[in-house]
Amino acid sequence: MGSNPQNYTFFLVFGLFLVLFIALIVGGWMYERRRRQKFQALADRLGLRYRRKDPYIAQRFQFLDRLCRGSDRYALNILEGERQERPVCIFDFHYATHSTDSKGRRKTEHHYFSCFVLEHELAAPELLIFPENVLHRIRKAFGLPDIDFESNEFSRAFVVQCKDKRFAYDICHTRMMAYLLAHRDLSIEIERNCLSISFDRRLKVAEIPQRLEQLLEIRDLFPNYLFHP
Repeated sequence: MGSNPQNYTFFLVFGLFLVLFIALIVGGWMYERRRRQKFQALADRLGLRYRRKDPYIAQRFQFLDRLCRGSDRYALNILEGERQERPVCIFDFHYATHSTDSKGRRKTEHHYFSCFVLEHELAAPELLIFPENVLHRIRKAFGLPDIDFESNEFSRAFVVQCKDKRFAYDICHTRMMAYLLAHRDLSIEIERNCLSISFDRRLKVAEIPQRLEQLLEIRDLFPNYLFHP
């Protein structure tokens, strides 16, 4: 008896999908392995400590809004130590969100992004500074609190939210606004003794030193009188 062409086609397609699936798994594993190696090399170069994974970062910085989203929150590829005598912590962050489609099937999405945290000496109120977009303009039109500044360009480019307007004005002085207008992709959160910047993606390891310098530069723009009232 001859073989059934339909069976042959089925097994061929199944085999191709299986090979592709395995290739994706192996490729993802190799990518993450190379990323870990690059983080370790960067840690050695910057004099920082490297850890592969830490589920407690989310608890440690749980007051930061960006680290409170979704479920299954944990940090990966953590770099920690001091830069310019200031404690810093850099990491990839993961969280999951869940939804239900029109057929009642539950879907889980996994989200990853890069976050940098610097600890300072202030006991600061929550201050959020992030780039303006169309969605934020719509939300502002319906009453989302947003602080405006004398610089119309800055007010159009960034959303600034803080219950303590005086603190927001102290931080967003002329030089800070000029710096942020020159770096419009930065999202900043200040709360308690932490300053953080975060991104909507995982940064390439090669980008991290420059972003770390930006974190330190933002801290240097804090007015001295806040630390010596």
